[in-house]
Amino acid sequence: MSRVNRRNFLQSSAGLLAGAGLAPHLLTGGLQSLAGEPGSKNDRFVIGAIGLGGQGTSIANAARRYGDIVAVCDVDRNRAEKGKAEFGGKADIYGDYRKLLERPEIELVTIGTPDHWHTAIAVAALRAGKDVYCEKPLTLTVDEGKLLVRVVKETGRVFQVGTQQRSDERFRLACELVRNGRIGKLQKVTVTLPDSDAGGPFAVQPVPPELDWDFWLGQAPKTDYIPQRCHYQFRWWYEYSGGIMTDWGAHHMDIAHWGMGVDQSGPLSVEGHGTLPNIPNGYNTPNRFTVDYLYPNDVQLHVNIGDNGVLFEGDKSRVYVNRGRITGKPVEELAENPLPEDRIKLYASKNHMGNFIDCVRSRQTPISDVVSQHRSVSACHLANISLRLGRKLNWDAAKEEFVGDSEANAMLSRQQRAPYTIDA
Repeated sequence: MSRVNRRNFLQSSAGLLAGAGLAPHLLTGGLQSLAGEPGSKNDRFVIGAIGLGGQGTSIANAARRYGDIVAVCDVDRNRAEKGKAEFGGKADIYGDYRKLLERPEIELVTIGTPDHWHTAIAVAALRAGKDVYCEKPLTLTVDEGKLLVRVVKETGRVFQVGTQQRSDERFRLACELVRNGRIGKLQKVTVTLPDSDAGGPFAVQPVPPELDWDFWLGQAPKTDYIPQRCHYQFRWWYEYSGGIMTDWGAHHMDIAHWGMGVDQSGPLSVEGHGTLPNIPNGYNTPNRFTVDYLYPNDVQLHVNIGDNGVLFEGDKSRVYVNRGRITGKPVEELAENPLPEDRIKLYASKNHMGNFIDCVRSRQTPISDVVSQHRSVSACHLANISLRLGRKLNWDAAKEEFVGDSEANAMLSRQQRAPYTIDA
């Protein structure tokens, strides 16, 4: 079949399943093979790549297996030219993502920009009729996430977030063991984040000629150019990101939520303890802190700095998982006591970009969907708000607002600098 005809067939099949009362994501396991191979020449997508730093280039390269990159966009001309060369030398270069999105033949885009640009570009891409693969952390604020959830629903586009741990068998197994009671009643989850940078003060320098600094700043406050604000180091500045709490926290809080079964909701309270750096012209996100959450069913979630992984503890056993290993008695016992066929089975994916492509073809919901990823990064944002205010906060997950705290609720959004305000 041609790609268009096959997509129509899969959409019809998914519609029949939905009409029969079956959840569309039940198709996912059977569709994994579609992403295993690039497909025929006529089955390839037309792709635009926006943001071409290290991770932006990496996800664009992953998407190239399934399509052809015809346009690249970066406010740093050197990065755009480097990306063009890496992707075959034929892509058109843009400094303004809106021009790229005007190309009607582009079907999907990858977004690998700094965090404070994710929402604006994603909203514009969705409304332009593109399917979107967007890097994590998904948003800069809780209110941005609420907007993205609404726009994905309104447009009906496929939206995958780059929390690729969901496509790692170890993390899925850990969550299935917890969800199937192999550690007993879940009591506590510990999320441990790696160490992060502290530094400054940094010197103001002339803006490099290849960089559109005002566009790079976007909605963030106008400020002089400091190299350490830009590119990789942006994540250690509160104006553009949320430090290690959102950088690695977006990954591990997602797995914690998945294992707890709360990836469509959130905590009841949050209390952070730490010291904010106080260095002029220096990194200003906390890098030494602890955070304590309370979730429904009296489950405690603790965040600290040290190792890099997630520990689930129940009243009978425990399971630890990170990107290198999964350990614990329930894991050791699997050979003699495997999980039964009628167990709670979580969404299975072995290829994160491949899962996105499968869902673009079938119009199903991808494994790192916008709602679950909005909820997991929201928990990270709540931690940062508590750390900045220096007090415990109560959270209404249904209303997505703090309980009786106008000062904290004001921090669910940020003032945006014109003309880069996000069109709600």
